[in-house]
Amino acid sequence: MPLDPDRLAGMTRSESGPDGGSYSVRQVRGSEKAYRCPGCDQLIEPGTVHVVAWQNDHILGARAGVEDRRHWHRACWQARGRRRPAR
Repeated sequence: MPLDPDRLAGMTRSESGPDGGSYSVRQVRGSEKAYRCPGCDQLIEPGTVHVVAWQNDHILGARAGVEDRRHWHRACWQARGRRRPAR
């Protein structure tokens, strides 16, 4: 079976955050709902490809990390080490 790049993009990967924490990150194709990006405080319009990230080592445990997940523009997530959250 050949690899499907779109499916691979949606897989969860682990990345380090600017705070040194471990984050689970997943690229999503978008949804019917708008989200506010914490990196730029702008809306991620419905249907826009973006990143969902949550902290693996959340102080209140893994479940709290997933519940506290945030939706980011891809460029904002990539620049998160150079900028502070807008909110």
